[in-house]
Amino acid sequence: MPTHELYTNDPGDYVWQVPASGAARFSWEYEDGRERLLALYQKGKDKQWDGQRRIQWELEVDPHDVLGTPDESISLYGTPYWAKMSERERGELRQHYASWQFSQFLHGEQGAMICAARIVESVPDLDAKFYSATQTMDEARHAEIYGRFLHEKVGMVYPINDHLQSLLGDTLRDSRWDMPYLGMQVLIEGLALAAFGMIRDTTTKPLPKQILAYVMQDEARHVAFGRMALRDYYKQLTDAELREREEFVIEGCYLMRDRLRGVEVLENFGIPKAEAEEYSEKSEFLALFRQLLFSRIVPCVKDIGLWGKRLQQAYVDMGVFEMGDSNLDLLMAQDEEIAEKLDAERFALEERERVAEVEGAVEAGMTEG
Repeated sequence: MPTHELYTNDPGDYVWQVPASGAARFSWEYEDGRERLLALYQKGKDKQWDGQRRIQWELEVDPHDVLGTPDESISLYGTPYWAKMSERERGELRQHYASWQFSQFLHGEQGAMICAARIVESVPDLDAKFYSATQTMDEARHAEIYGRFLHEKVGMVYPINDHLQSLLGDTLRDSRWDMPYLGMQVLIEGLALAAFGMIRDTTTKPLPKQILAYVMQDEARHVAFGRMALRDYYKQLTDAELREREEFVIEGCYLMRDRLRGVEVLENFGIPKAEAEEYSEKSEFLALFRQLLFSRIVPCVKDIGLWGKRLQQAYVDMGVFEMGDSNLDLLMAQDEEIAEKLDAERFALEERERVAEVEGAVEAGMTEG
């Protein structure tokens, strides 16, 4: 079914054109490269996978209970609106929330694909171009997977959130070659990783858990790439240049924090915007979600050398300053391990089923004999 038939709201033009600026850079140095980045490039090649085959698309998904998470996670829970809803209406609300979440993941992954392609074009070093090329393929796979999940399993798509679109536009319009790294690899990818992780760790449904675990395994490499490249480059910048990038980070963090309310979902259920915003702001689950969302980005920003007073104060105001001391490498290693463990469990189960099938066939043959 065409996507335009699944949109909950009119997304406007189906093609969004962002004027490109900046130079395409070639490098004639083909041998000299940073060992860490080339190792990451090799890992990016080794870890390529096929979303059609690795994911068990035959698993059933109930559109009215896509994730199996507690109703307490819905900002409308416990309100007079919730009390008046029938069980069917509550199921439709769960469907809308899941659609909204995964739709933003889908739009963000397309943005990541375009930003990765922009990095291939604009970054001056060939080792970074090599890795970005593998990331472009990763992001294409993620967009393919989220698109298929929404079309085949959820049956509904939300337009891109205004705040996410604004941050993507700001990232792509900037002519400086490091800004797609900063906007996408650090901000959008870092925040998406935390959002993916929270759902991966709370869903009771196997298909979304698989999708998120495997996508996060890729994303862990992408954030590592951004950290390596920007840490090296930002050591060379003046204080004024660093402050410009910190301002971009501050604005981007507020945009991303404020986009997470899902107010447009409640508006589609006839709840006035002001009330929807109030319910969202009072949600304890949303408050926890916002905290966790910055668990990846704050230590990454600090690690790459953007840690001026104004940026620190912004994180104090958001209540996430202490996350600057989080162990980002440990979080990324855990993402890798979860995906590998999921694969091991699946393959072990498949092997047991094959053995049982063979033993059954042998036993049947002996019986017939």
